[in-house]
Amino acid sequence: MIIKNIKAFINKQSISSIEGIRGQITMGIFLLLLSQLSFAQDKKDNIGTEVVNVVKPYTPTISDAFKVKEVPVITNDENAKKESVKYSILPFPVASTFSPSKGNAQGVDKAKQERLFKNYATFGIGNYGSLNAELYVNEDLNNNEYIGGMFRHNSSQGDIKDITLDNFYYDTKIDLIYGSNEQEMSWNVKLGYQNQIYNWYGLPANFGSTVTFEESITLINGIDPQQSYNTITAGGALAFEEAFVKDVKLELTHFSDAYSSAENRFLLAPTFKFDVLDEAIKTKVFVDYVDGSFKKDYSGTNTTDIKYGFTNLGIVPSFVMRRDDWTIDIGAGLVYSMGKDNSSNKFYVYPSVTASYNLVGDLMVFYTGAIGNLEQNTYKDFVDGNPFLSPTLEIKPTNEMYDVHIGLKGKLASTVSYDVKASFLQDENKALFKSNDYTEINTNANYAYGNSFQVVYDDMNIMHLYGEIKADLAKGITVEADATISSYTNKFQEEAWNLPTIQLNSKADFTITEKWFAGINLFYVGERKDQQLNTDIVYVTYPGPITLDGYFDLNANIRYKHNERFSAFLKANNILNNENQKWMNFPVQGFQVMLGGNYKFDF
Repeated sequence: MIIKNIKAFINKQSISSIEGIRGQITMGIFLLLLSQLSFAQDKKDNIGTEVVNVVKPYTPTISDAFKVKEVPVITNDENAKKESVKYSILPFPVASTFSPSKGNAQGVDKAKQERLFKNYATFGIGNYGSLNAELYVNEDLNNNEYIGGMFRHNSSQGDIKDITLDNFYYDTKIDLIYGSNEQEMSWNVKLGYQNQIYNWYGLPANFGSTVTFEESITLINGIDPQQSYNTITAGGALAFEEAFVKDVKLELTHFSDAYSSAENRFLLAPTFKFDVLDEAIKTKVFVDYVDGSFKKDYSGTNTTDIKYGFTNLGIVPSFVMRRDDWTIDIGAGLVYSMGKDNSSNKFYVYPSVTASYNLVGDLMVFYTGAIGNLEQNTYKDFVDGNPFLSPTLEIKPTNEMYDVHIGLKGKLASTVSYDVKASFLQDENKALFKSNDYTEINTNANYAYGNSFQVVYDDMNIMHLYGEIKADLAKGITVEADATISSYTNKFQEEAWNLPTIQLNSKADFTITEKWFAGINLFYVGERKDQQLNTDIVYVTYPGPITLDGYFDLNANIRYKHNERFSAFLKANNILNNENQKWMNFPVQGFQVMLGGNYKFDF
């Protein structure tokens, strides 16, 4: 029975050590012998009873086990003797009945490549008697030479609400080009002519307040507000593939108006490139000459023509450094300006440094720069910015001392790009458009009734904050938006005349189907300041600047592509029908719509 108990005890315990089991077996044998001895004593003699006190009960334990460590015997095959194997090939022809089937290339759906035409014609008509026409032709004379031409016409009969003076306009332009593209060199020559007709229709809101009603009607009827501008251009360009001279640009411009004003400009700008100490040095050189005259000043008291002229000679050397993720363009601009009377000759030095650093590949690019320039102002450039100027301007260059900018651009996703930038500018003789003061006298010039603008100059500090985002939202849908917030500090003028503090632009283009397309454009121009006085009035208090309201402008278009040659379009401008005033006293046309078509062709 004791043996059975020992076996049961052994089965219940987890045998983790050979030494523990051996101890238990020894103790069992000892107890067995003791029991046999007691039985023998019972048979021979009765020895009586005795009390045995157990001081500590027996509690068997299992001793710790230790893993047997064995070191395997490793046989090194490299040291083993290799058997020399000899083999031979016994060729045996095997007949094969396998015949592979001919493979067929998998078809790929390839979009049809759109045919490109060299020429096109566009024609459109709309309300307000609007007409738009374009014609572009280009033809290859041989393998290298080509000839081309461009005709544009844009006009409207005006009919602006509550405007008493003529307000139609015409803009017609034609350009011709002849050139050649050769292996080592390309060149072209250009010739152009443009005629623009505008009207000084913007009379002040309180015009006629110093005269009787009949006299004001007589004044208005006696005004001929039409002004005509004519531009003749000639020039060319020359470019080399591998040469010390990289390219040369030449422009000749003659600009005149209906009041005997005339201006000539000559611009020659070659670019050179050469190596110094394994660095490519790029050098821009320019000669910019302008000469012009006006028959009268604004008061009409001058006895001789008002003449102006400047010659600017400049050189801008620079070289590019690339180090790891940095790209740095280091240079400087040196300009010497000579006035017509030799009293305003001056030497200028400008920074010309830009740098960019790829923070995260093309996902985030940091860029900065500092650039300066001597801007050659011209009568033509001013008219392009504001066609309602009086032909009595003061013309002089603007010293753009520096434009320091810092920005970040890149991609938010594969289809979303962004650009944010802060700019700080300091300009001397910054040109500003400001309304002319006026009198209500019938001997005034046609532009001297408060219906024209002058150019004034000021030294200014300017700050711009700019942000832009572009995205492809889905297949066939693209959107763009940008915003500019500006701050101006003037030295002499009371305000930064006609410069907005906020500008917003946005547009979206939609591909509706393979034949239908649409687009929307919305922009906002913030408040501007202007000032104008009727000098016939004796003011008790000096009137301050006038605030021009900001305005929204919503435009839209839809196009239908009939085939690869012909498409039709419908455009709508100023959909909100706002009576916007980009310039004081010059409201624009209301809701405008134009219907037209475009035709592409080859000769």
